[in-house]
Amino acid sequence: MRDELAYALITPYSLLKSRTGGIIGRMLSLGDLELAGVRMFAPSDEMIDAYTATITSHREMDPQIKQAFVRYLNDYFRPQNKLGIANRTMLMLLRGPNAVEVLKELVVGPIAKDPRGDTIRGTYGDFISVPGGEILYFEPAVLIGTTPEMVDRQLAVLADFATADGGVLEHVLDFPPNANVQTTLVILKPENFKRKSTRPGNLVDMFSRTGLYIVGAKLLHMSVRQAEQFYGPLKAIFREKLKPIVAKRLKDALQPAFGFQIAPGQCQAMADILAQSNAEFEFNRIVEYMAGTNPENVAEQDKDTAGKETCLALLYQGANAVEKIRTTLGATNPASASPGTIRSVYANDLMRNAAHASDSPESAIRERQIVDLAEPERHCDIKEIIETYLGQKV
Repeated sequence: MRDELAYALITPYSLLKSRTGGIIGRMLSLGDLELAGVRMFAPSDEMIDAYTATITSHREMDPQIKQAFVRYLNDYFRPQNKLGIANRTMLMLLRGPNAVEVLKELVVGPIAKDPRGDTIRGTYGDFISVPGGEILYFEPAVLIGTTPEMVDRQLAVLADFATADGGVLEHVLDFPPNANVQTTLVILKPENFKRKSTRPGNLVDMFSRTGLYIVGAKLLHMSVRQAEQFYGPLKAIFREKLKPIVAKRLKDALQPAFGFQIAPGQCQAMADILAQSNAEFEFNRIVEYMAGTNPENVAEQDKDTAGKETCLALLYQGANAVEKIRTTLGATNPASASPGTIRSVYANDLMRNAAHASDSPESAIRERQIVDLAEPERHCDIKEIIETYLGQKV
């Protein structure tokens, strides 16, 4: 069976209530679907008009449910909405056999009066009506298409507005005048995506404790060149910081081979000679971990090829964002991370330590440019994915 491309839009209210992590966890652990792309949107009235038209023209939808969705979109998805909140929504593209049906039935679940708890809407959505049928409260948690034909029409709308209404949303939120507002970058590392699990969602849920807002999102397949640029500053740090470790390894390895005591100064002198080679070796390990390929084995002309590993990049905005995110993440060395931090729970070692977070506003600016989560962006991957998929169906 040919793979289908499906989508889910996490509603502005779900984002506001920090239900994002739980929803992402369900998306990635229920059903056999591959995450194909992620992007933030702040829909314009024009985008909502176009999207709503795909619902009103859908003949198979229950009229009461159709009316509920149209009212919900008009009330809560527009720039000027009843809640008076930023209309941020997160788009997730998912790919797999029979993806539309799998997403609807096994992952998101139907609009139902009886909560089930085993689907996204069963846990995070609400549908409350009186015996006569009037809907008193409706919160779908996420928006999806219910048939392949409907999904294709809605994907076309998302592609049409992906650049105008989507991307980095740093200017849609209001903060107090005296707040030290920062935008910082978080990257969920490859080990979170090695197998189907709720782990990526769990990390997002833990980051939500900072009270910060997600204003950018992108699925990454970091190229070797991107990884080299991203971690470039570590080379000089490794050279000096790892010298004591190199000296100790030399002593431990060489001492048994000699009948005399090797002086610490001698090991240190040898460590000075090997420091650069060791730094390059450790640097190449990190690049290979993030991109999936050792840079020594890649020709220069191939370094821009998308990597083999999957990461999720997120931008968090709010007061003192850099410090809040790094405090929640915990120390680089998981053995030193404070209890309750992400790395104390999820990290394996110094490299496989769950997530990366920018260490300063300046670092965030540099790193965002490398992963194309800055304005203006170099290209819109979501638009490209959708248009390629729809083009293949013509």
